[in-house]
Amino acid sequence: MPLYKTITFNANTKLLIWKIEESFDVLCEGIELTDHCQDRVHGMKSDLHRRGFMSIRHLLAKFGYTDFDLFYDENGKPHLTDGKHISITHSYTFAAIIISDVEVGIDIEKQRTKILKIAHKFTPVEEYSTLANEDAIVRKLTIVWGTKEAVYKSFAHPGISFIEHIFVEDFRLDDQSTSAKVYADNRSETYNICFQEFEEFTLVYAVIS
Repeated sequence: MPLYKTITFNANTKLLIWKIEESFDVLCEGIELTDHCQDRVHGMKSDLHRRGFMSIRHLLAKFGYTDFDLFYDENGKPHLTDGKHISITHSYTFAAIIISDVEVGIDIEKQRTKILKIAHKFTPVEEYSTLANEDAIVRKLTIVWGTKEAVYKSFAHPGISFIEHIFVEDFRLDDQSTSAKVYADNRSETYNICFQEFEEFTLVYAVIS
């Protein structure tokens, strides 16, 4: 089974990345789903989405959990029955989960030039004018987008705007870390942000400070 990478942020926070190479049928082997999740996965039209869904269950198993240990609240945020914090992501051929004793969020994004067209919706684009070339701009924008996605998943407050409520501290591409703050409805949080790039994908995870 292709466990792609294990990252330990600290003694209480760990994440696992899966490279999705198997067929859906192979990924179903040894995995038992709740009735609700069986209905969900069989209702998915995309084979890649179905494989991503099952890959997450294999990652849960690596942590010692099953599908029966996972549930979602009214905002769609995942939780574990033992009270640990979890965040989940999958994009194309990668899936990942992070589990911690504190609030966390995770996101994987494929690096694509189409992000240039939507950048103004989530960040002040003038801040990227000093970067050397389009590749660098795409990479940095993808990190910023992934950061805001990860924070959004963790904060889990309805009505959050990426550009109005989530702010990312500036960073260099080789830093591999930064911080982010979110403000909404008299509530605010600060997150430690870590990011990595591999195979034209960007991984970002957020751990509450």
